[in-house]
Amino acid sequence: MQSKGGMSKGLHYRWVVWGIMVLAYMVVFFHRLAAGVVRSDLVDSFGLSGAAFGTLASLYFYAYMIMQIPVGLLVDSLGARITVSVGIFIAGIGALLFGSAPTTFVLFSGRFFVGIGVATVFVSILKVQSKWFREREFATVSGMTSLIGNGGGLLAQTPLAWAVALLTWRNTFLAIGIFSIFLAVACYLLIRNTPQDLGFPPINEVDISNSDVLKKEIEKKESLKEGFKQVLRVRRLWPVILFFALNQGASLSFTSAWGVAFMESVYALPTSVASSYIAIILVGLMLGSLFSGWFSDKVGRRRWPMFLLVSLNIATWGILVFYNGGHPPIWLLKPLYFVMGVSTTAYVMSWALARELAPSRFTGIAISLMNTGCFLSIGLFTTLIGKILDRYAGILDSIPLFQRALLPCFVAVVLSFICIFFIPETKCINIYEKNCAG
Repeated sequence: MQSKGGMSKGLHYRWVVWGIMVLAYMVVFFHRLAAGVVRSDLVDSFGLSGAAFGTLASLYFYAYMIMQIPVGLLVDSLGARITVSVGIFIAGIGALLFGSAPTTFVLFSGRFFVGIGVATVFVSILKVQSKWFREREFATVSGMTSLIGNGGGLLAQTPLAWAVALLTWRNTFLAIGIFSIFLAVACYLLIRNTPQDLGFPPINEVDISNSDVLKKEIEKKESLKEGFKQVLRVRRLWPVILFFALNQGASLSFTSAWGVAFMESVYALPTSVASSYIAIILVGLMLGSLFSGWFSDKVGRRRWPMFLLVSLNIATWGILVFYNGGHPPIWLLKPLYFVMGVSTTAYVMSWALARELAPSRFTGIAISLMNTGCFLSIGLFTTLIGKILDRYAGILDSIPLFQRALLPCFVAVVLSFICIFFIPETKCINIYEKNCAG
């Protein structure tokens, strides 16, 4: 009876842990997508060129990339609680620097510190999910995480444009910095790494069935260095890493930095209206991520849902880049952007695949390795688009200019489709543990 009561309490408290972490994840998405909306303000305040703004926007992703391996090691050693609490605090300091920046050096430094800080959240939340939720719940909960996290990105579109108009961009970022510091304290007070930390029984099936094995592993204190080597040797994980990098490199470079500029330049829309169009991509992401994770868990498959979604994604990028010479009619853009957002959510399955292809005790390392490739790709794509725009700005009109700048995104999505052919079907279980047990 006591065990059943403990399990019931654990099943209830996991939503507290997940809720505070997903609130931190909203902050991650806010910062990820905010630069595109305040681009004009930053250009006016600091005289940034297209390439300089691309570098500023990409600093977040480079910092995120640099931190992924260290974060994976920290999450698997210190635990998600301390890692995410310190990270959100650093992100708050970065936002305060960004909002008060007197020079471009401080501005760039603030953006970089934000990236360093928020880089701790994603791996931490997936690590916590792997302990507080069952295997067949993982992709569904990951979809819910993405749904609410993208809500932070939604706040970084039209609501941010309104806030900037009302408060100025500086005061807006100072406010988010103060909020982040308070959130860091809440993370430390409420988050626990595992149900056992509160005296509850384990919830995840692997932890339940392998409890004795896990105790021996703790006693053995297998080094993180060996764990890192072990994850690197999982050959079937590498196509997932490449898929994630190419697919998200295309998507996030557009939504985070250049989508609003595209709408402003090609369709002559003011920032508040242009950002409302990009927000539709995020709405599609929010709804699609919830459905795609649930559907993948429901059918017990990863690969063919990915094939379906990426096929749709290729079609949307093809229309955006090639239809009518790179100038689709504006009435088509809202449904197009919505489908683009929904079809981008194949990445939800790649999160689950990282967990199902690698050793369960080194989930943090596996996901951090995948994120390293992903955010390197996003940073490179964001900078590349800025350089293409600068290179051809005096030669091409706005429509062919952006068509050329966005062509690499289309190519990347096509290549991500090819990667799926090399990804094994896990049937929603950890096949690494299964093969080792066999």
